Amino acid sequence: MSRSFRAELVKLVRRPAGWLLLAVALALSLIFTYLFPYAGVAGDADGPNTDRALPAMLPDHLVGNSLGGLPIFLGAILLILGVLTVGGEYGWGTWKTLLTQGPTRLQVYGGKLLTLAVAALAVVLAVFVLGAVAAALIASVEGQPVRWPSTGDLVTGIGAGWLIATMWTMLGAVLAVALRAVALPVGLGLVWMLVVQNLLAAIAAPLVDWVATAQLGLPGPNAGALVAALGAPGDTPGVAATVGGGQAALVVTAYLVGFAAVGAVLLRRRDIG
Repeated sequence: MSRSFRAELVKLVRRPAGWLLLAVALALSLIFTYLFPYAGVAGDADGPNTDRALPAMLPDHLVGNSLGGLPIFLGAILLILGVLTVGGEYGWGTWKTLLTQGPTRLQVYGGKLLTLAVAALAVVLAVFVLGAVAAALIASVEGQPVRWPSTGDLVTGIGAGWLIATMWTMLGAVLAVALRAVALPVGLGLVWMLVVQNLLAAIAAPLVDWVATAQLGLPGPNAGALVAALGAPGDTPGVAATVGGGQAALVVTAYLVGFAAVGAVLLRRRDIG
């Protein structure tokens, strides 16, 4: 599997699509977490929300601010990355070429999953680094004290972010294997993440009790609950403390393992053509 992992890592690094997705993720995180809120503060220095908004952008809120986009927006980008990494082989017709080189299906698949896990960690770390720079600049401009989260809080936040990010990439991978394509898995995944789960939370859950109960076991709400437990702003889409942080972490882990396992079973048993 190590040879497959190295090969997949080289492929991902050399593909422009991966770098483009990283750039989009960083741009979204910077714009909606820091630029727009700070523009509101700077444009209305004496407004009623200034005292509330400015402290939320300072370095001591780095963990929560960096995690807030993972349940929906950054998660959607990572899902696309998972689809492209696995589903691209169907679109290019290169599965047979890969498998004739010697590795088994599961070895190639395992290499892809390890590559996705590394890529997910890289995205989370990049979001944290960018957030740290933005928060430090805002604190400097506004003359605010710079207080960073503790090392333990940073490690916990990065670990939770990596867990959620990897889960979304695994969802993209299993959709790609199940549908043996790229466009349809991306479309269905984005519809689920950006539309369906928001409609369930905002419209169906308040009206139907069993929907409210069922959504507590879905990946999106549990990802939102996990980041909420770590300080993500409650007004961020997808962030809500619907369950405890410990339960949310276990559910997200279960989905990560389940998505990876289902994809492996489908790839091993089905025709790759």
